[in-house]
Amino acid sequence: MNGNRRHGMSPSFRDVTVGALLTRLAETMPDREALVYSDRNLRYTFAALEAEARIIARGLAAVGVRRGDRAALWATNVPEWIVLQFALAKIGAVLVTVNTSLRAHEIDYLLRQSESSTVITIAGFRDVDYVGALREIGALDGNLPHLRRALFIGEDCPEGFMSYADLKARAEEVSDAELSALESVVDPDDVINMQYTSGTTGFPKGVMLSSRNIVNNGYWLGRGLGYTPEDRLCLCVPLFHCFGCVIGVLGAYTHGACLCPIESFDARRVLETVERERCTSLYGVPTMFLAEMEDAEFLRFDLSSLRTGVMAGSLCPEALMRRAIDEMNLREMTIIYGLTEASPGITQTSRDDTLERRTQTVGRVLPEMEVKICDPATRETLGANQPGELCVRGYNVMLGYYNNPEATRAAIDEDGWLRTGDQATMDEDGYVRITGRIKDIIIRGGENIAPKEIEDLLRTHDSVADAYVYAVTSEFFGEEVAVSVRLKPGAAVAQDEMREYCRARLARFKVPRYIRFVADYPMTASGKIQKFKLRELHERELNAEGGDE
Repeated sequence: MNGNRRHGMSPSFRDVTVGALLTRLAETMPDREALVYSDRNLRYTFAALEAEARIIARGLAAVGVRRGDRAALWATNVPEWIVLQFALAKIGAVLVTVNTSLRAHEIDYLLRQSESSTVITIAGFRDVDYVGALREIGALDGNLPHLRRALFIGEDCPEGFMSYADLKARAEEVSDAELSALESVVDPDDVINMQYTSGTTGFPKGVMLSSRNIVNNGYWLGRGLGYTPEDRLCLCVPLFHCFGCVIGVLGAYTHGACLCPIESFDARRVLETVERERCTSLYGVPTMFLAEMEDAEFLRFDLSSLRTGVMAGSLCPEALMRRAIDEMNLREMTIIYGLTEASPGITQTSRDDTLERRTQTVGRVLPEMEVKICDPATRETLGANQPGELCVRGYNVMLGYYNNPEATRAAIDEDGWLRTGDQATMDEDGYVRITGRIKDIIIRGGENIAPKEIEDLLRTHDSVADAYVYAVTSEFFGEEVAVSVRLKPGAAVAQDEMREYCRARLARFKVPRYIRFVADYPMTASGKIQKFKLRELHERELNAEGGDE
């Protein structure tokens, strides 16, 4: 326990494992509410959540999950997600978070690349049938060499899966003392979490994070938000993102605050939860805050309990930030900048920063880490207000990419500096402004999208000769996916057909919103495609058409 105290007795924790964090909370404040799903009438105290996590941890140990094993969790923000986050950590297993929008071939890649021994899933979400996808890739038929078991959360457990209830029943086979022995050898520097993030090389890479990475990052971010056990966070961002499971869960729990999650984002449900549970904090990407304020019944909700929150995930428009502060009572709203490889937070604005700084910068570097702005080519450190690549060093830098030493070496230099790929400036007072991106990534509503993955898929279409993917500006999502496609001679394909081809094979958020057919591409003298010119041409056409295709 650390000595950071506000409003009387306010325990805060750091330098502990994810599993031990919950144990400390149960010992320190057993009867305080920890996890509330009011629409399910489900309320856990810290003591009850610890007891549930221990039962599930014993069940996992009984079915053969061991320290270092990877367990992929493919689910929305159901209560079991948070229980499993702590249960897996208690036995030293690695929680592999899975994007809820993935399609069959994407989950196949993730399970193979992560070498997961366990997959834990719900029936599905929106238009994706998770059980059907797992059957399609042969996950239950021995087609994945490392996969040993499939667990199911929900009613009507499908054939081939073990139900969550049966997993719970297996806990009787492992004693509490045996679990404590397993937990005692888990180290804060062990890999405890893996998240897949898109990069310029196309296929996502597994970012290996330790308890020290994510518990300490949650601690500092929670401290920046002024959290105490009196705070209640309405958590409507996905748990599979660092925004959910680190800034959300660990940011709150390192300071004893209560979580009120939303199972999947719904603006009305967010407003209802804030009012009903008197939430003091609210997170979201810009599009979420916009959807909440544009809800038809927004004005009837009492949001006076709100105090603070986080807007992050993509560029935060100043006008939207001002509206959220004024109309949602988020007077201590902060901006956080980071990336998965940095656990994720790197900078944060202060709650008492001027409105200008809270809307025009991403704040200053968090404690116990260093930031510098470098020339991307020479690696020379640049002076104040000079644009260059933002690099970070400290406890928060990932342990590396799973089974990808080459990509790890490209991301982290020999002195421990992580290259973010983001262009930034830093002023004389240490305030950082993100001015662009050096790496070729699209950020749509908080989701990172690798153009190469979409390009590679489109090039498998019988009618496509070549394709280049890039971002175009979107008022709602920040950026949208666009593509310029060159067809083979004599071929003719409708935009909707091309979209459907992608929709069947890619997560929904990766499907190009705008498709443009071209005869050739703008190139440099050395023959390289000039994507910035493709983007400029496409945006010019969209503006002329009023944004319609």
